[in-house]
Amino acid sequence: MEKYVYDFAEGNKDMKDLLGGKGANLAEMTNLGLPVPAGFTITSQACQRYLAQGTHVDGLDEEIDRHLAALEEAMGRKLGDPADPLLVSVRSGAKFSMPGMMETVLNVGLNDESVAGLSRQAGDNDRFAWDSYRRLIQMFGKTVCDVPGDEFEDALHKAKVAKGVKDDVQLDADDLRALVSAYKKVFAKHVGHDFPQDPRHQLDLAIEAVFRSWNADRAVLYRRQERIPADLGTAVNVVAMVFGNLGPDSGTGVAFTRDPATGESGIYGDYLQNAQGEDVVAGIRNTLPLADLEKIDKKSYDELLGIMATLEGHYHDLCDIEFTIERGKLWMLQTRVGKRTAAAAFTIAAQLVDEGMIDLDEAVTRVSGAQLAQLMFPRFDLSADPSPLTRGVGASPGAAFGEVVLTSADAVARAGAGKNVILVRRETNPDDLPGMIAAQGILTSRGGKTSHAAVVARGMGKTCVCGADGIEVGRDRFTVGGQVVHEGDMISVDGTTGRVYLGEVPVRPSEVVQYFEGDLDPALANEPLVSAVHLLMTHADEKAKLKVRTNADTGVDAARARRFGAHGIGLCRTEHMFLGDRRELVERLILARTETERNDALSALQPLQRADFLDIFREMNGLPVTVRLIDPPLHEFLPSLEELAVQVAVAKERGEDSPRGERMLAAVRRMHEQNPMLGLRGVRLGLVIPGLFGMQVRAIAEAAVALAAEGGHPRPEIMVPLVGAVQELETVRAEAEKIIAEVVGDSGVEVLIGTMIEVPRAALTAGQIAEAAEFFSFGTNDLTQMAWGFSRDDVEGAFFWRYLELGIFGISPFESIDRDGVGRLVRIAADEGRAARPGLKLGVCGEHGGDPESVHFFHEVGLDYVSCSPFRVPVARLEAGRAAIESTGSDHR
Repeated sequence: MEKYVYDFAEGNKDMKDLLGGKGANLAEMTNLGLPVPAGFTITSQACQRYLAQGTHVDGLDEEIDRHLAALEEAMGRKLGDPADPLLVSVRSGAKFSMPGMMETVLNVGLNDESVAGLSRQAGDNDRFAWDSYRRLIQMFGKTVCDVPGDEFEDALHKAKVAKGVKDDVQLDADDLRALVSAYKKVFAKHVGHDFPQDPRHQLDLAIEAVFRSWNADRAVLYRRQERIPADLGTAVNVVAMVFGNLGPDSGTGVAFTRDPATGESGIYGDYLQNAQGEDVVAGIRNTLPLADLEKIDKKSYDELLGIMATLEGHYHDLCDIEFTIERGKLWMLQTRVGKRTAAAAFTIAAQLVDEGMIDLDEAVTRVSGAQLAQLMFPRFDLSADPSPLTRGVGASPGAAFGEVVLTSADAVARAGAGKNVILVRRETNPDDLPGMIAAQGILTSRGGKTSHAAVVARGMGKTCVCGADGIEVGRDRFTVGGQVVHEGDMISVDGTTGRVYLGEVPVRPSEVVQYFEGDLDPALANEPLVSAVHLLMTHADEKAKLKVRTNADTGVDAARARRFGAHGIGLCRTEHMFLGDRRELVERLILARTETERNDALSALQPLQRADFLDIFREMNGLPVTVRLIDPPLHEFLPSLEELAVQVAVAKERGEDSPRGERMLAAVRRMHEQNPMLGLRGVRLGLVIPGLFGMQVRAIAEAAVALAAEGGHPRPEIMVPLVGAVQELETVRAEAEKIIAEVVGDSGVEVLIGTMIEVPRAALTAGQIAEAAEFFSFGTNDLTQMAWGFSRDDVEGAFFWRYLELGIFGISPFESIDRDGVGRLVRIAADEGRAARPGLKLGVCGEHGGDPESVHFFHEVGLDYVSCSPFRVPVARLEAGRAAIESTGSDHR
């Protein structure tokens, strides 16, 4: 029989697949002898079974009975006993941290009778007992029975107004008793029956609600954002309650063993007296800095610091810890490897290497290309010394500006219309996730570095400022002192300093970009972040098997990419060289009626091409440069058929002569295609227009010979696009080889000839094509388009949103490689190509070349290089190193 329930003592931190992150780490802390309340975990398999069946799982009740009985025996109390009640929390805990996305219910087991017993248990503390009861009804109602939370909040607000107080801690026992009565009426109105009094029934309903919350809209959206698999399910943790709301000698808090925003060592976290854990996370009251706990309760503070050191030493990483102090007794409620900003990730990884906790291999796997990309975003330029509007807690670094929006829905709507927006809230809650994703930055008037807004923003890499308590947030505006900021006004938010500015503050390049560019101020060279990036990037380069090239069409782009560490150019798009002022020359070529006119047009283009290639070869001296022969759909060079027809018709109507316009119209009509992306382009264009490819090949060869004559070392590679049959490549190659032999002579220049694998048939006949190709470069943009039958220019806006919503895609196949379909074509072509030509060079030059997940796949397949835009080169370098390290499968600690 399958086991669905584990006592904490039965698990460990490596059982996250089964017990979820929270359950596995509660078990680990229990085994370490730390003060963890007794409890048990219901496995994620039980959740999966429940969701699949839509009903309670056979055998689960009996297992819960046995473990609940053991818990009652350990605590010396029974669940909901009127005289001496045991209360429990019911908390979600998936394999991957999903802060605030799923449900928690505290104080389960309280009812009209046991509330008196809880009061006696706490030394006749009626206020505490009724506060706990009102919290249960509120959380249970929202979580289990879908009662609108606003109605509970309204009742609480009315109670505070009636009492003339600001905070709920100022309500006394009578006030809270009356509030419980009001909450019960809200519950009954929406649910149709009274609040359940049977403690075990409460427990069962709470467990099932946590199971269901795995598929709540916000959880689904968060999983999609973070690429968490949808089939994992969540474990459920049932834990004996300990109480931080017993008075000023009790409280609850969150602690980090290092600063999750910067990575600096020290004491970081928030503490709230006379509160339960949800109060800290929700940010409903502004917290105290964790350091203040030393003055409030030094014994608990010292014990907490010792436990923090133990946990960081055990996990070899930044730990995020939740704790409660119950009348001077410290209890550990959770630990996990903490979410952190990109800057903190790099800094902490380097620190742990210096401290001997981890080695460099492990350190490189602790950071990601996505985090490195965040570090390359611009920062605010404060040289003009702008006056801040207000200041809060810098909870997630970055520079963000945008229009003020005050609701999640407005953030989504305005961002969808192309606006930059800043979401401003008193505090965020999980229902705000869509707006948080849409916004450039988040600003709250309440909460600290451990509030919901801060934790979620750090996980997403969003700029966030919390706890700007000078702000009063209204319905369509917020105010700071006498300053009114309306919805739609522009503000700038600095997530590093916590400052907020009115208007749009200019930005400057980040220190990390300056480091890669080689123009960093020497005074910043030893800053922790820059040093960490240097250390980890150097090691990643040493470990990487994949080389990283760049996609560049100009000398300027080539030079920048080389500074960023590119090992050459994997894609030089020659059609980009024919735009702008040169478009007229291309039109001359298209309109040519005779061989002489065509040759004249080609002769005019050739020196321009030669100069372009020489510039690029110089910048990439000694490194390979793959030049793709022209591959445009002709509609990119020709005027619109409709617009041209109107122009010619208007000219005729006016009696004006337009011979050139009429010639162009005739040519456009002759060449018009219903689907130009599948029409006369690539190798087909080179075969149909005699001399076109020959002109380009000659320009490439002449540029290479010119650089060699200067003492340089050109390494040109000519790539023939859109090949679907080996005969196409053979025809182009025969012409190219004659020209190359004629131009190169005895200069010593070598020119490789290869092809782009972007047509499914080319992938499936790669063995044949490899006989005529010295290299393959996978054009995964077109290969994805043709394999799926998607027009990449149209589908993303047309229906991809629905595919993502339905889970057909976890992510767009144009963003990250489709391993099962397009990836299989790449693997087939690589295997069969190398079988036919063992020395065949293999690369990729589609957008996937800079995507972290895709880089790992290309490493697995055994490609030689990836190519991406210049700014993605550092990202791909890091991921290439990570892929090589992770593929060894060794434990680097």
